[in-house]
Amino acid sequence: MSMRTDLTFASVVLYVDDVPAVLDFYHRAFGLEPRFYDEAAGFAELGADGAIALASHSAGEFMMPGAYPRPPSARRSGVEIAFWTEDVAGAFERAVGAGAVAVTPPREMPWGQTVAYVESVEGTIVGFVTPAPESADDPAM
Repeated sequence: MSMRTDLTFASVVLYVDDVPAVLDFYHRAFGLEPRFYDEAAGFAELGADGAIALASHSAGEFMMPGAYPRPPSARRSGVEIAFWTEDVAGAFERAVGAGAVAVTPPREMPWGQTVAYVESVEGTIVGFVTPAPESADDPAM
């Protein structure tokens, strides 16, 4: 079922306690440069397309007055950001070296992809995944 829409994906926004510290971590761990950063507003966009953004909790409160759902103090969020890479082990090691917590070390999945997971400094789960192998049995591939 296809639905027409005028929506275009903009970004995933991670609400964090310390935008500059998380911005630094995402640069060191993943090589993402800030595309835009407004220190006073507590907001930054990362990478050339700005698909990942960081916002302070006060920015969330400003944007959604009286309705901002500040997360509980639990560290790990229910959000995963995944990156395609041919070098899952290298990406995993760089992230851990930059301060991420190892969640699942690199391993090969039954369908042929290699995956690994870390928890970033603000609690977001970050996955590293090789592209899915082509399958002659799957006509969609």
